[in-house]
Amino acid sequence: MTALILDLSPVIELTDEQFFQICQNHRDLRFERTAQGEIIVMPPTGWESGNRNSRLSQRLNNWADIDGTGLVFDSSTGFILPNGATRSTDAAWVKKERIAALNPDPAKFLPMAPDFVIELRSATDSLERLQLKMREYMDNGVRLGWLIDPQNQRVEIYRQGKEVEILQSPSSLSGEDVLPGFILDLAQILS
Repeated sequence: MTALILDLSPVIELTDEQFFQICQNHRDLRFERTAQGEIIVMPPTGWESGNRNSRLSQRLNNWADIDGTGLVFDSSTGFILPNGATRSTDAAWVKKERIAALNPDPAKFLPMAPDFVIELRSATDSLERLQLKMREYMDNGVRLGWLIDPQNQRVEIYRQGKEVEILQSPSSLSGEDVLPGFILDLAQILS
């Protein structure tokens, strides 16, 4: 099952609050909204992707608990990007000081781009759509992003102002200067 894209713009342009209410009224569905106002309804993933996603969040949280400078978010968190899109990442990290400076409502979507994102390609995900999403993250201020593609046994690394780096079958990834000391072991993620 692939994502369903609804273009309501000829009929209505939803405000951030209206989109948030749609998401709250349909908590059993996962929604994103593009900068053009299209609503993307995403199907649940299979168990293998769910397990991989859980491992990603666990490992990132383990590092973040020790580091203490930021917060980790899972795929249920909405981020309102500067371009107006509302996106959910498979895993994300944001410096605590950036959140504190905004003092956002914790019950709403976070009105900022994360510092770091991970997108994990599931069997039903379009690689091209995920690559566009990763570029959108970079264009909106994300500093480091990983697109993990188990189907092709590769990882695409996105960095601010740099060309995408593609690694074939890496054993681990470094959080570089964005997540100092974070090393993600890919043994149970890519295999």
